[in-house]
Amino acid sequence: MEQSVNIVSRLQWGAADAKQKETMKGSPRRVVIHHTALQNCKGLGGCRDLVVSIQRMHMSERQFDDIGYNFLVGGDGTVFEGRGWGVVGAHTKGHNNDSLGIAFMGNFNNDTPSKEALSSVKQLLLSGVSQDFLHPQFVLFGHRDLGTTACPGENLYAALPQLRSTK
Repeated sequence: MEQSVNIVSRLQWGAADAKQKETMKGSPRRVVIHHTALQNCKGLGGCRDLVVSIQRMHMSERQFDDIGYNFLVGGDGTVFEGRGWGVVGAHTKGHNNDSLGIAFMGNFNNDTPSKEALSSVKQLLLSGVSQDFLHPQFVLFGHRDLGTTACPGENLYAALPQLRSTK
């Protein structure tokens, strides 16, 4: 039985308006897992300011149209809507048009991803497939698989097989 995922909307976390949005053509066939490489957080109260600061940094310093990720997840499994479903992100250079970017909040070179965060991302992926937002045969990558980076950190990268077992 499918569990639904409670997603904190952009309105709930106080997102600034995107400068522009590009709609995806079809359901993405790839999911790219990232870490923010910042401190970890839990819940709406604990993560709201961090998500706002990530959006501000992406838009002002990196000149993105919005926060780069489609979704972000806190240590307690709270999922935050970044660009959301069906919107091209700015998370993996050269691979954004056909992928969904999900960032775990924290630095997983040091931290270990929580069972709650991994479980929420599994549910998010299942929900995305069931609502036709994500291709049923999607392939899951760590950011380092598609670019020269240590992202998503050693400990989260080591946990990716647990997320791949959602199908």
